[in-house]
Amino acid sequence: MATHKTIGSKIRKIRLKEGLSQEQLAFETDIDRSYISEIETGKANFSIGFFLVICKVLKTDPKEFSKDGS
Repeated sequence: MATHKTIGSKIRKIRLKEGLSQEQLAFETDIDRSYISEIETGKANFSIGFFLVICKVLKTDPKEFSKDGS
């Protein structure tokens, strides 16, 4: 089962692969940049709504986060 920390790490990895800064992701998702940082480091508990918005902006299927080694 994926934890907030592993999901956050995968979000960061995908964001970097897409060439987006935290600021760009924050703008596109309408989520504060500092909160994006907390999500990526596993320090924030986030709602499924925020998660789905992030996945949409990153063009990533949410199912990818349940796979090992992503």
